[in-house]
Amino acid sequence: MTEQRYPFEYAVLRVIPRVERGESINAGVLVYCHRLDYLGSRVHLDPDRLRALDPTADPAAITSVLHSVAGTCSDPAVGPAAGQSLGQRFRWLTAPKSTVIQPGPVHTGLTTDPAAETERLLRLLVLP
Repeated sequence: MTEQRYPFEYAVLRVIPRVERGESINAGVLVYCHRLDYLGSRVHLDPDRLRALDPTADPAAITSVLHSVAGTCSDPAVGPAAGQSLGQRFRWLTAPKSTVIQPGPVHTGLTTDPAAETERLLRLLVLP
C-alpha cells in the first residue's frame, strides 16, 4: 500500500548581494503544506560563494536575516507576519522583494513528509 502524498509548495531563498547586478546564490528553502499544517525552512549560506559575487558582502549580517526568515516559519509570534496563518506567512515570505534576500518562484510537488522534503530540497538546491 502506498502512503498518501499531499500537495506542498516551496520556494528557494536567494541571496543577491548586489541587487543591481542580479547575480544570486541559493541560501535556503521555504516549504508549505496546507493539508499537514506545515511551514518550515532551512537555510545555509556559503560564505565563499557569497564572496565570489561580492567581496564586500557581510556573511554574518546576511545569515542573521536568513535565520530571521526561518524564525518566521517556526514561530507564529515572530516577525512582521506574526499572528497570521501558516498560509499567510508563506505568502508574505514568498512575495516579491527587491532586497538582498529574495524568494524565487513558488513551485509545487507531492510529499508524504514535508519536514523531510525541506531537508531534501536544501540538499538538492542549496548545499554545495
